[in-house]
Amino acid sequence: MMNGDVIDPSILNFQHVPVLLHECLDALQLKQNMVVVDATLGGAGHSREIVKRISGGTLVGLDRDTTALRFSANVLAEAPNVEIRLIKCNFCDIADIVNSLGIHQVDAILADFGVSSHQIDTVERGFSYTQDAPLDMRMDTDAGKTADSVVNGYHESKLADIIWQYGEERYARRIAAAIVKARPIRSTGHLVEVIKNAVPSGYGKTGGHPAKRTFQAIRIEVNQELESIQKFLDGAIEILKPQGRLAVISFHSLEDRIVKQTFKRAATDCLCPPKIPQCICHHRASIKLLTKKPICPTIEETKSNPRSASAKLRVICKL
Repeated sequence: MMNGDVIDPSILNFQHVPVLLHECLDALQLKQNMVVVDATLGGAGHSREIVKRISGGTLVGLDRDTTALRFSANVLAEAPNVEIRLIKCNFCDIADIVNSLGIHQVDAILADFGVSSHQIDTVERGFSYTQDAPLDMRMDTDAGKTADSVVNGYHESKLADIIWQYGEERYARRIAAAIVKARPIRSTGHLVEVIKNAVPSGYGKTGGHPAKRTFQAIRIEVNQELESIQKFLDGAIEILKPQGRLAVISFHSLEDRIVKQTFKRAATDCLCPPKIPQCICHHRASIKLLTKKPICPTIEETKSNPRSASAKLRVICKL
């Protein structure tokens, strides 16, 4: 278990509601004595239910956030007859981390790519565009790069490319130009005002807050989220035992596209161009797709937890 002081859950606003909980538990087909990895532990919302189903087994929990790990250590302390091993790391290193524990194959892996409610609601972390806070946005508070590094340090063209690619923001170039002109920008509130002034009046009335896409883009850049997801998926498939299952929850199109394409490639026997008469790539499928289309939250779940609305669950089985 991770070293550090255990934190009393009652002193933290760590009210992360696990998304698609029952769908994930059903998809993983959990049983006693299994080795399960929760690659995005957060507040242990999923894991507190996972441990109830794997008596005699092992739960490996990964997270970049020290506070989340300490909180979850307390939440999972009473897990009946389950070995709990919590590790502070980027989930992209899942294969190396699990192997370093002396575990070479696992029965099930779960990953939830969403930013935890605790991180969003902790004002000083700087994830929210609704409250003024320092330009931080780090999932790992020990990491070097912050939102300040991006907002105040990146060249205008690079900043525009990030906002366009990671935020899919139509006014990326206008916003980037406005940010550079307003530098130095010292808080999230200041950044929101700059963005609002850069886009047309009324923009965001139907598609959400006008700063939503830009904040998403900066957060992805700060935490290198898309690169981490690709490496994680490759590593997770590698360490699954035959018939082992991987369940992944994504929250926006960029994440889901990577998951969908990676799973499709891994589930395909031959990757040669169609015009080649005979296979020369020798690629063989290593997984089976269990969800041809993603599983989405029910109407009841989205009503009780609006943050779940964009969630998509995809599940595969190792061959």
